Amino acid sequence: MKKLSLLFSIFLIVLIKSQTVSDYKYIVIPTEFADFKGTKSFGLNTLIEKSLKSKKYTVLPETKSDWPSEALQNPCAILNADLSDDSNMFKNRVILHFKDCNNKVLLSQKANSSIKDFEPGYQDAVKNALVSIPVSNPNLEKLAGTKTIETKPVEEFKTVEAKIETTSAQKFTNGKLNLQKIQIDNSQFILVDGNSSVPFATFKSTTKADVFRVKLSSGESTIGYYENGNIVIELPKTNGEFSKEIYKAN
Repeated sequence: MKKLSLLFSIFLIVLIKSQTVSDYKYIVIPTEFADFKGTKSFGLNTLIEKSLKSKKYTVLPETKSDWPSEALQNPCAILNADLSDDSNMFKNRVILHFKDCNNKVLLSQKANSSIKDFEPGYQDAVKNALVSIPVSNPNLEKLAGTKTIETKPVEEFKTVEAKIETTSAQKFTNGKLNLQKIQIDNSQFILVDGNSSVPFATFKSTTKADVFRVKLSSGESTIGYYENGNIVIELPKTNGEFSKEIYKAN
């Protein structure tokens, strides 16, 4: 029985490692990339969007109000595209990144162009980066497996799905920011900001009841906990201290 469990665990680990961009249906493209803004955007967003659509991906905007319900209910079935400028004095070079819901890079595709002029050079480099991106072939079962490998056996996954659907409407606010709580599994949930494609905060259980390890969208780590039905996050300050941010249940 132990050998069977071990083989099953190895199978799931291999399954996760074999995930590719093609397993995803939805990809978010930002209005502007950090390295390519304003007059230096060179139409690269549009170029990437057209190419991904031709490969049967559904391209989503950053604003979630325009997202389909399927994407809203399962933010971890969405990739986020990013483009970095990696040029030197000799060549226009780019790195095309695809990140998952935990902001981990699933794929980084480097490419360059021998064209020295900026606009046509960057466009050519992006086209070269997009060539190797596979056609979308969504595999929701494989993506779902990544959320349940640590805490839930396969036979219990349907119960987890039902819980996500029933709790996904729970909302919290601090008066300035409205967040939606989405339960990933029994030991993990995320708070989502409707104006961002990346979770505002990811909560993971600790050994103490109702106390969580929290990873913010900024990459910073802190703690959070329930207090009188509300969610409290201790936000790090520049002086090394923490401020108490309370998100009240709506």
